[in-house]
Amino acid sequence: MVKPITGMLRRSLVLDLATAFGLGTASGYLWWYGFHIPSIRVRDSFYGKLEDERAKALGQV
Repeated sequence: MVKPITGMLRRSLVLDLATAFGLGTASGYLWWYGFHIPSIRVRDSFYGKLEDERAKALGQV
């Protein structure tokens, strides 16, 4: 007689969810710290220099 297959759906569901959350979290961190934060630093640097030039032109140094 063939044994019944039990618990496979639960195991695969848990594995799928754990993989999805793990890869999603890793991808989010990669995007945040690999792309977003460096682009924000570049933007803030640009606007800081622009503000310094504006203040210098107005004599507000």
